[in-house]
Amino acid sequence: MKRAVNTCKEACWVYTRTFRLFLCCCCCLLAFGTLSAATIKVSSLAALQKAVDKAKAGDNIVLADGTYATTAPIIITRQGTAAKPITVAAATVGGVTITGKSGFSVDSPARYVTVKGFVFKHAADSTTRIQYGASHCRFTRNVFELTGVGSYLIVAGDHAEIDFNTFQNKSTEGRMILVEGPGGEPMAQHTWIHHNYFTNFQNSGRNNSSAIQFGRSWSSLTPAYGIVEYNLFVDCRGENENISHKASNCVYRYNTFGPGSTELSLRHGNHTKVYGNFFFNTEGIRIFGDDHRIYSNYFEGNSRAIHLGNGGAEVADGADLKSHDRPDRCEIVYNTLVNNKQNFFMAGRKDGLGATHTTIANNIIQGGGQAAEFNGPAANTTWKGNIIWNTAGTGAIPAGGYKAANPQLFKNASSAIFHLQAGSPAIDAGEGTFPYVQLDMDGQKRSNKPDVGADEFSSARMLNMPLTVADVGPAANPR
Repeated sequence: MKRAVNTCKEACWVYTRTFRLFLCCCCCLLAFGTLSAATIKVSSLAALQKAVDKAKAGDNIVLADGTYATTAPIIITRQGTAAKPITVAAATVGGVTITGKSGFSVDSPARYVTVKGFVFKHAADSTTRIQYGASHCRFTRNVFELTGVGSYLIVAGDHAEIDFNTFQNKSTEGRMILVEGPGGEPMAQHTWIHHNYFTNFQNSGRNNSSAIQFGRSWSSLTPAYGIVEYNLFVDCRGENENISHKASNCVYRYNTFGPGSTELSLRHGNHTKVYGNFFFNTEGIRIFGDDHRIYSNYFEGNSRAIHLGNGGAEVADGADLKSHDRPDRCEIVYNTLVNNKQNFFMAGRKDGLGATHTTIANNIIQGGGQAAEFNGPAANTTWKGNIIWNTAGTGAIPAGGYKAANPQLFKNASSAIFHLQAGSPAIDAGEGTFPYVQLDMDGQKRSNKPDVGADEFSSARMLNMPLTVADVGPAANPR
């Protein structure tokens, strides 16, 4: 009996010891996980590069405020995780200025790396970039104002996030942001560009001078699944294409294109959606390629609102990818156009192919030039449900494609844009079925019988409105 008791005691002792060892191991692992992530403060570029080379998931590397001149790129290849990214930051946002020859190069196989709070004023011929093979990397709350010819930021890696930055003061050839791939067909996947401020890009007199160039001609048929949203553009006219889009299956939404900016150009590629954007005193949007959806956008006071391209060739039949691909099967619906010099427009082209199977429906066109001025063929265009008021004529729109009626748009003292009033003939008047039109320009839900134009008459809270400088850039907080 005594032996049994002793055996029981031994078993309890062994169990207790094992449990304590288990707890000790767990605590050690937790401590190791905590200790393995650190804040490393540095005060020189040499120390910064050394710290970056040794960085572990969760590390926060902080460079003391000041101005630093580079002679070579600051190269990052380390890997964080979604839960523990590696952060390389200025001690205070805007407190570190990088001059000299180069900026950061986030190289393969870098993952989950964030670069935050810097002012980049180095030479543009050694562009800051996220290289092909790097993924889930982010540039946030920086200022880009590089010197000389070249782009400010190049993105070739997948799942990049570019947010709350300012891109400013450029007059030379090169893009503020270029999104591309490694060369040939591939494209950077799932790039997310949001809450950035693009301003003062003066006419460079050269091509390749867009605020954003998304893609390359040779990769334009590759789905990229990029999203460009909540960005503000003011005085961006480096060339005629403020945004030069050369990819497929992307989204442009909730951006504000402000005075002095040139066009959003769907230059190459197919299946892109453009919705919920505001255009004020710009050159509007130009469309080439197939199967685009342009809806719930607001255009006021532009030199041109919606330019349906006059195709120069047909890529589907084997034409060069650099050509002006004939627009086919594009749908331009539920937009509001107010006081634009040119509303719907197609430019002339020698032997132009025009556009085919376009649907232009349920738009409000009020004031300005002719409702539609087409200087090229538009075979099999469907016009329906549009409301026209006080324009210089209906132009190319056939009699059955519109209603002449005052849409009763109203702009009060607190609003930057026109909205529908109660009793407007636009309310519940949309024709046809366009299931992708779920939201209006305010971010409010459409009813089962949508209202004509970009605005859905609603008492719901407005979730989207024209952006101001306070909404974007390094000092902003999202609404």
